[in-house]
Amino acid sequence: MATTETLSLAEIETLAFEALVKAGTSEENARPLAVATAMTEADGVASHGLAYIPIYAQHVECGKVDGQANPIVSQPRPSVVTVDAATGFAHSAIERGFEKLIPLAKEMGVAVLAVNNSYNCGVLGVHTQRLAQAGLMGIGFTNAPASIAPSGGAKPVIGTNPFSIAAPDGQGNSALLIDQSASTIAKSEVMKHAREGKPVPEGWVLDADGQPTTNPEAGLKGSMVPSGGYKGVGIALTVELLAAVMAGATLGSVASPFSGTAGGAPKTGQFFIAIAPDATSGGLFQEKLSELIASFHNIEGARLPGDGRQASRVKAAKEGVPVNAALLEKVRALT
Repeated sequence: MATTETLSLAEIETLAFEALVKAGTSEENARPLAVATAMTEADGVASHGLAYIPIYAQHVECGKVDGQANPIVSQPRPSVVTVDAATGFAHSAIERGFEKLIPLAKEMGVAVLAVNNSYNCGVLGVHTQRLAQAGLMGIGFTNAPASIAPSGGAKPVIGTNPFSIAAPDGQGNSALLIDQSASTIAKSEVMKHAREGKPVPEGWVLDADGQPTTNPEAGLKGSMVPSGGYKGVGIALTVELLAAVMAGATLGSVASPFSGTAGGAPKTGQFFIAIAPDATSGGLFQEKLSELIASFHNIEGARLPGDGRQASRVKAAKEGVPVNAALLEKVRALT
């Protein structure tokens, strides 16, 4: 059984920050990514947390992502913010964009942010959660390199393309958080199984011939299974329209992979919609949201999307997060 070491969220953030800076990331770009890493670990999504720091460091060193990038923020229309991430980390580009998006959405009622020339944004729900913490309904989309084949085909043409919605609770937190990819499972989970030499459950991946497999390596060379069959492909396509087409970013079908060192910068995109609840709800937002949440929680054993992450977050703030000792050793070697 793997041994673990418990770290506080502040220690996780510091460790991630130091490793990123040592790899060649500017402090300004490293900080939002380190904060997101701690938030991700707090939410219990370990596959996207500290486990990604060695990959990020490797990608800075090989040039797949520019650790010194200076994102360029524009406001082409009154309620539209755009950011050219300049092939740098998505997190710092989104951070810059949110600085304009949040006050703009509160003023206009609704505002959008489009990010292009970007990179893997990690857990999308971390970003929509930040909009909810600011009192806004946050809706987010991010495209990824192709890993899902269209219905009737075996060649991947579109990414796992997550979308996320976070609703504010009126007290500086999210009351409800939906964060899901268009595939049955996030690709990072398959990569995690491959690193650990473990088979994946049936229904996660297909091999290069489009046949079901439990071999994660074969799945990574093949395609991800879309959630709900053709409906999952429709979700992936919807996200692609917003995060790539509307953002002017690289399509998943031609973007370089987020894994490995080959292919240069992926130049993918993100798209966020921020809505002020009082702009549309006639002052009934919190009341209706509470009723909606109660309709789930009043059923014995029922769970609402985001409940698990919320419970993990509360526990992590008090007790810290157990981190795999071998992973910790690997990350600490980078600092």
